[in-house]
This record gives sequence, structure tokens and C-alpha cells, in this order.
Amino acid sequence: MKKNRLGLSIGALVLVLLLLSACGNNKAKNETTTPEPAGSATAEKSSLDKIKESGKLRIGTEGTYAPFTFHDDSGKLTGFDVEIAEEVSKHLGVKPEFIETQWDGIFAGLEAGRFDAIFNEVSIREDRQEKYDFSDPYIVSKSLLLVREDNNEIKKLVDLKGKKSAQSLTSNLADIATANGAEIVSVDGFNQAIDLLMSKRVDATINDNLSFLDLKKQKPDIKIKSVDETSDASQSAALFAKGNDELIRAVNQALSDMKSDGAYLKISEKYFGADVSK
Repeated sequence: MKKNRLGLSIGALVLVLLLLSACGNNKAKNETTTPEPAGSATAEKSSLDKIKESGKLRIGTEGTYAPFTFHDDSGKLTGFDVEIAEEVSKHLGVKPEFIETQWDGIFAGLEAGRFDAIFNEVSIREDRQEKYDFSDPYIVSKSLLLVREDNNEIKKLVDLKGKKSAQSLTSNLADIATANGAEIVSVDGFNQAIDLLMSKRVDATINDNLSFLDLKKQKPDIKIKSVDETSDASQSAALFAKGNDELIRAVNQALSDMKSDGAYLKISEKYFGADVSK
């Protein structure tokens, strides 16, 4: 049997060469698949970095939900949430790009990556927190008991017993009215409830204080008063897909700065005549 200068047989030498080749391939494979450390030039960029690079914040909103997001007489998209989002974008150093989407599809749009955030008076709820992340709340909404100004019988929620209350059947406010003994008259929404109240077809309605503030802003002489409020309050915030911590921190900082520099209060008073963050 032939041997080389190291005293190995030709077969043994071939085996050694094959083993060395396999080790080299494994080493090369490991080197190419090892992930880059965070912060390296090739590491994946955060959503905040991508937004700043693109120069725009993509915002999902309805555009049909006054006074939060709607079109004014000139056709321009405006509203409380729209102006809040515009100011947040300014603090981030980018331009807002609003993508109008019906409410029924707005969450799916966020999941599909059509936009970076939703600004649309989205209430913070446990079921939503399981799937999405919220910014710090920038809207606090309470529910008020509204009656006509000439009504002196209803002063508290308990006074609804035996009275007619205009409520949307899909709202938990109907449950509150029922629990206090009211007869429910079904309506599609706030405006219809107010119409029935003013025409004396119902005695009261329990409704959102933001809607009432907007009504008083638009019609300061309307003869309706608030006589009581529910004990609970809901909070609303910007909504994000999970995993956007840096972006959310930046938005929270922007909201905090807006409250400090007076920008938030200016927008709030424009639409509601009050600070709706409290």
C-alpha cells in the first residue's frame, strides 16, 4: 500500500481531507448565519427609524367621525384626533399621512401594515390590549345624564325610574339606564337621541360628555343640561401594532411635550371648549 511522506496511506489521506473540508464548510455556514448584534449597521431598523427615514407617519383614521376626524365644508380632513396626530408628527420631525379607513376595517389595516398608528378616539380596553399597544391616553370621556333645561324632576340617575331614555342598544349606556329603571327608546346615535329629547318624545339620554361638549360648542343656546354622570370614565389613545416600543415612547414624549407647551390645550379648547385629557 502506498504511503505519503507523513506515513499515511492514500485512503487515510483522503479521509483526512474530507473531514477538513466538512469542518471548513460548517465554519463558513456558522459565520454567515450568525445574527448581527443590535445596533450594528446591518441590524434591523426600528419602526421609528424607518418612519424618520421615510419622513412620514402613516395614520389610520375614519374621516367621518366628527368632531374627532371629519371633512370640513371645504373638504379638508380635520378634527380633534387629526390635529393631535399632526402635532405629534411635528414633534417626531415627520409629516403626517392620513389613510382614511372605515371603522370596521381599521384594525385589520393596522395589522396589515397599511399605517403606523391609529388616531381615532380608540378606547383603551383589555381585549384590545391583548392584541395591540396603546400610547398614553390623551382623551378621558365620561357619560352624562342629559335632560331638557326645563326638566326639574330628573336630577340623578336613580330618577330615571319610569322615565323614557333614548339609548343606542349596542352601547353599555343602555344597560345603565335600564339598571336605573328607565324605559329604553332605541336610537341610532347621539344626534337622534338629542332630537327626541328636544321634541319631548323622551325624558332623558345618557351619553358621552365629549359629544355633549361638541354639541354645546356648535349650538351654545340649545336648551339641554347635564344633571349627573356615571362613576366610570373611559380613556382613549393612539393604537399601534405590537413590537413598536421605540415609536410609542416617542409618541408619548410628544404628547407630554404638547401638554407642557400648551399645544394640546389649544386643540382641545378649539373642539370642546375644555381640557378633555382629565
